Amino acid sequence: MNALIFIVTFLVTLAAYPPFIRRMDALNQHQSVSTYSLEQFKQKKKTPTMGGILFIAIPLVAAFLVHPASFLDLRLAVVYLTYAGYGLIGFLDDYIIVIKKDNAGLKPSHKFLAQLVLAVVVYLIYRSFADSSVLIPVIDAMLDLGWIYVGLVFFMFTGASNAVNLTDGMDGLAGGTVWIAIFGFWLINHDVNLILGHFMLMVLGSLSAYLVYNVYPAKIIMGDTGSLALGALLAVIAMVMKQEALLVIIGIVFVIETLCVILQIGSVKLFKRRIFRYTPIHYSFTLSGWKEKQVVALFWAVGLLGLVLGLWIA
Repeated sequence: MNALIFIVTFLVTLAAYPPFIRRMDALNQHQSVSTYSLEQFKQKKKTPTMGGILFIAIPLVAAFLVHPASFLDLRLAVVYLTYAGYGLIGFLDDYIIVIKKDNAGLKPSHKFLAQLVLAVVVYLIYRSFADSSVLIPVIDAMLDLGWIYVGLVFFMFTGASNAVNLTDGMDGLAGGTVWIAIFGFWLINHDVNLILGHFMLMVLGSLSAYLVYNVYPAKIIMGDTGSLALGALLAVIAMVMKQEALLVIIGIVFVIETLCVILQIGSVKLFKRRIFRYTPIHYSFTLSGWKEKQVVALFWAVGLLGLVLGLWIA
C-alpha cells in the first residue's frame, strides 16, 4: 500500500508538471528574483514559478480520495489545514510578485498577521485533542508548557516556513532537503499513525516529481507557495507526532540557514562587519568557487546527517 501511494502520486504529479510549466511559461509567470540573490542567479527570473501548487494540491486531493473520513479527524485535518493555509499565504505572495511585478510581495505586516491567525487557529484545533506538553528527547520525559505552547506553535510554523523560503535559492536545494526531512518523520511515524504516514508518502511522491523538473537546470521553481507550505508542514507534522524537539535536528539545514542570516544581520547592525561572505549561507559557497550542484549536494548530505541523528535520538 505504501509503495502504491508513493508511486501513484509521483506519476500523477510527473505527468501534470509539463502542461503546468507550459501554462506558466505562456502566462509569463516567471520568478521575480530577490534583490539579495547573487548576480549569476538573476537568470532564474526566466524560470516559471508557483510550482508548489501541484505538490500541495495533488497530495491533498489524493488524501481525500483515499481517506475521505480523515478530513473529519481533527488530528489529520489540522495537518491538511496547515499545508493548504500556508500554501495560500505563499500563493498570495507569489501572485503579487509575479502578476503585479512587485518584488516586495505581501506586506510583512499582512504576512505576519496571516501566519499568526493561522497558527492560533491550528493551536485551538490541536488543543481540542492534545495537551500542551512536549517530549524531551534522550531522557524521554514530557514537559507541559501550558500557555507558552501557543507561542511555540507560532515560532515553529513561522520559523520553519520562512527557513525553507530562505533555503529555496538553488535548483533542488529546498525541495531535496525538505524531502529528506519529511522522509525522516515518516520513518519515525509510519507504523504509529497509518493515515498521517500515507499523507507524508503522498507529499514525498509529489515532491519527487517536482524535483525531476527542479534539479539543475530547473524548469520550474516552487515559489513562496511551495516553500511556506513545506516549512509549515514540517512544523505541524512534528507537533502532531509530539516530536517538536526533533524538528531542530531533522531540519538542521533550515536551522543553519536561518541562524546564519540572523548572525549576519546582527553583526552588521552591531559591529558593521560581516561574519559570512554572503547570506543565505549557500551563496557563500558559490562565492568561494563551488558549483551550484556541489553546494546542493553538500546541503543534501547535511540534511541526511540530520535525519540519521534524528532517528538515533528518536
